[in-house]
Amino acid sequence: MTCVAQLSAPWREPAEVLSAFAGEPWALGLVTGGPDARWSYVARAPAATFTHHAGDAGEPFARLRDLLGPASPGATEGPPFQGGVVGLAAYELGDHVEALGLPRQGAWPDLAAARYDVLLAFDHQARIVVAVGRAGDHDAAQARARAALAWMDAAPLAPRGGVLAGPLQASDPAAYEAAVAQVVARIRAGEIFQANIARAWTGALAPGAQPFDLFARLLDQSAAPFAAYLRLPGLALVSNSPERFLQVRDGRVETKPIKGTRPRGEGPAADAALAAELLASDKDRAENLMIVDLMRNDLARVCAPGSVKVPSLWALESFANVHHLVSTVTGALSPGRDALDLLVAAFPPGSITGAPKVQAMKVIAGLETPRGPYCGSLFWAGADGEFDSSVLIRTAACVETPGGWRVEARAGAGIVEGSDPLAERLETEAKIAALAKALTEAPRA
Repeated sequence: MTCVAQLSAPWREPAEVLSAFAGEPWALGLVTGGPDARWSYVARAPAATFTHHAGDAGEPFARLRDLLGPASPGATEGPPFQGGVVGLAAYELGDHVEALGLPRQGAWPDLAAARYDVLLAFDHQARIVVAVGRAGDHDAAQARARAALAWMDAAPLAPRGGVLAGPLQASDPAAYEAAVAQVVARIRAGEIFQANIARAWTGALAPGAQPFDLFARLLDQSAAPFAAYLRLPGLALVSNSPERFLQVRDGRVETKPIKGTRPRGEGPAADAALAAELLASDKDRAENLMIVDLMRNDLARVCAPGSVKVPSLWALESFANVHHLVSTVTGALSPGRDALDLLVAAFPPGSITGAPKVQAMKVIAGLETPRGPYCGSLFWAGADGEFDSSVLIRTAACVETPGGWRVEARAGAGIVEGSDPLAERLETEAKIAALAKALTEAPRA
């Protein structure tokens, strides 16, 4: 039997609290932004961790299940995440779902996971902070919750001003357009229907700058629904993703694939025109529909027959730099199935692979260097069986070197038969714009 204790405290901004220990290994921030923002989380000092690299002993999904342990009920009130496992699944974790022999990217593991029995949950609507402690008895759980509250006593770091990185080096635009043209030709030949092809931007953080500075800057400029920070030994993930991958609530499943993009316009009239153009685009709607069908198929592997539905198709969602078409697919887990079964059934996300998924992944592997965290997922798996996760787009992968932090970010586009190589390249530049701005421009006073 596991007990869950919760203690409340006055509101503090999650990033402000996290800043005091953001340099610790396994420091974690899951911050939600936007008008419907509700819960954010900060955690540190996990009870247990593991990283799984290609060639390591054991099977990563089995190790993940062992780390999470048997399901135990949470408190009936309080945040959705009341302790459990947080995991960083790199794109190449998909090699353990379908053996494709994918190459790997440097120091990044296929899967890094930690079990947090203590955390702070930030209720943006009630404007309170809830400290959560899990333990085998009530007194120990209370002690852990009090320990989490004490994290808020640490002095926060002041936001860093100035430019965080020098100019970013973009991968060759002509090579990207050639790759798009090749994919279009392969689609016309009947090999695939769609593939998401990305390009990279690389650079170095300025002397003294840290990955957390980028995270704080992105939150200040425009926090996305799935903003996240995870510090690993020698590595750091900074994400400002707008896209949900998989969610499980009381056995109900939801995924919200994004396909279809336009940049934001200069002024209300131009912005509205671009949004209307996206909504009316047959090409973008077809691209979105293909991925909806793929996600319906992935969910159906572990959901009850007849339960998979599409309650929302081609909804417009607008963010700081782009408009997106977003669809919603839902289902109900079959008896005996859980969130980790769902993760295996659907990984990697369909919106950033293509259709058919396995062949699209083969095409991607032939045209891109290993993706690492990009287009993987950051997820939490609650000890009570609840689950939520993001698609790691709008994400920077940071690697510590003797000379300082190196950073890589990527942006991609879904290529279909009607794709224009130049238009797809420009779409990648619209998608990377907010992240590039946070790195290479000083904030306005």
